[in-house]
Amino acid sequence: MSRKKSLLIGINYTGSQNELRGCHQDVENVAQFLSERGFSDDPRSQVILRDDLEGNYYPTGHNILAAFDWLVSEPGTTNFLHYSGHGGQVQDPTGEHPSGVLDTICPVDFQDNGQIDSDTLHQHVVRALAPNSTLFVILDCCHSGSALELPLVYRGDDDGNVNLVDNIKQGIRLLGEANDLFQGGRGGSFNMAEAQDLYAGATSFFRSFKHMGGGGGSGLEDGGFEENRGEQKMVTMFSGCRDDQTSADANIQGMSEGAMSWAFLETMKRIPNPSYIEALTDTRACLRESQYTQVPQLSVGQDFDLNQPLAL
Repeated sequence: MSRKKSLLIGINYTGSQNELRGCHQDVENVAQFLSERGFSDDPRSQVILRDDLEGNYYPTGHNILAAFDWLVSEPGTTNFLHYSGHGGQVQDPTGEHPSGVLDTICPVDFQDNGQIDSDTLHQHVVRALAPNSTLFVILDCCHSGSALELPLVYRGDDDGNVNLVDNIKQGIRLLGEANDLFQGGRGGSFNMAEAQDLYAGATSFFRSFKHMGGGGGSGLEDGGFEENRGEQKMVTMFSGCRDDQTSADANIQGMSEGAMSWAFLETMKRIPNPSYIEALTDTRACLRESQYTQVPQLSVGQDFDLNQPLAL
């Protein structure tokens, strides 16, 4: 049996204007869940970062990146990552993403030292994942849908159907329509705002395509990509919402928790051994039943049968 490692991050931003209430409780709930699933709480196998801890366990940007590197460094391991805190968006410093923004997570010191953007997350969490290892991720934060830049994204609807968000076809279509506008298409009319919106809508195409081995085009020359062309890592991520949505704090029996974390754990209680599809659809149903409008997503690093039992 492979060695199991886990990293749990909960940031309440205590005492700040950005204060949350449920993130520390999320960590406790997920730790209990993992212990029931065979994960050890030995400090060599589980690291917890919270903003009521000190030293290396205080969730600054530096400590979070160091913890990421620890988690994914060993070949042949089964790894679990949970993050509960603020998510955001920042301007793309590379200019490679058409929308001009990147999804982020927010360390406790983000106001002084910045946020951790999706390019950095992909580099430290996905690209760095050691050979023959797997990684299961839950991101319970706003704007989290594309935070790891995984190539395949699935989303459920209110009827329990699950559909692949085809980033490549969608991106090609959007870029084609935008080019038509720039070239005076559609009867010769030109709408700069509409064309820019179409290019922005193709952002997820660029993010995913560069991690699927596509040739040519924007974003393929970023550092280190050549050695990882066509990478297909066994990474699975449940995110709290789409890129354009926010995640909520929930009040469950008088206790503050992240809505996504709570709904996922409720699903695992209801269905002890769900498939990936069942986990996604039931998590959404649980949120909807409790009047939360956020739409959880499932993103994966490679194509596989989502009807098989969910593996942690």
